[in-house]
Amino acid sequence: MADRNPAAAVFRCLLIHPLQTLFAHAAFTFIRRLPYDTASALGGRIGRLIGPRLKVTGLARRNLSRAFPERTPEEIEAIIGDMWDNLGRTAFEFPHLDRLRFYEADSIVEVTGAENIDFLKDDGKPGIFFSGHLANWETAAISVVQRGLPIHLIYRAPNNPLMERLFNHRHPGAGELIRKGPLGARRALARLKEGGHLGILADQKMNDGIPAPFFGRDAMTAPAVAQLALKFNCPVVPVRGERLGGARLPVTHFPPMEIEKTGDRHADVAALMARINALLESWIRERPAQWLWVHNRWPD
Repeated sequence: MADRNPAAAVFRCLLIHPLQTLFAHAAFTFIRRLPYDTASALGGRIGRLIGPRLKVTGLARRNLSRAFPERTPEEIEAIIGDMWDNLGRTAFEFPHLDRLRFYEADSIVEVTGAENIDFLKDDGKPGIFFSGHLANWETAAISVVQRGLPIHLIYRAPNNPLMERLFNHRHPGAGELIRKGPLGARRALARLKEGGHLGILADQKMNDGIPAPFFGRDAMTAPAVAQLALKFNCPVVPVRGERLGGARLPVTHFPPMEIEKTGDRHADVAALMARINALLESWIRERPAQWLWVHNRWPD
């Protein structure tokens, strides 16, 4: 789609985007020189200081109040502060992701259920891992790659194309990084046909998706996980990232979900996506401050 304001588009491309990229690279370099724990803690402090003052916090407050009507305003504000702490930590941990070693004895990332990764690695079939924007959500994919199973990751491209190279730093050793969209859907199909494995964050809004229950209300949900799993009859592994004690980031890989086929494809897709949303919701309810409440997940 063409930009409605060509002059604004040129301004962004020639000035705003380069300045954003320059600042991001400078911040990346500075944070990378800090010890990992220090960087994480600093990001948490900055998140708590700045985040609650941002306009988007109003959206988080509304989402939380609707999802947890039993919570007091004070409890909602406490969750918001902790949410910004988590987001700040996640941002400042980003430059260190390629240095983390998930399967060493003293790792700050403890992986549970690695046998479920091994199962998909050795079964001779394509497969799908799904997670949500929980804790530091990048750890879900890295835990698979460092187990020796390359996965192709479906992601949303940054608005600033100059940031693409920096963003791709987060997944060293991964397979193809597949942009969301029609071309990306074709690439995902091709990779599964080759026997590959996909990683998908399944908790974001998709305007042309399907309605599925999420915190008591229908949310427009991307049906790709269910559609692909049913098409290829492949295993679907839920992956949960958490944050414990500041910079500790345990990851759990659960056994593949049981997938039922009734012969009604649309009903089967809807049923599987409802189960996926219910699982994600259960994780979020347990640690609500570790989810991305600033995302506009529900229609008004």
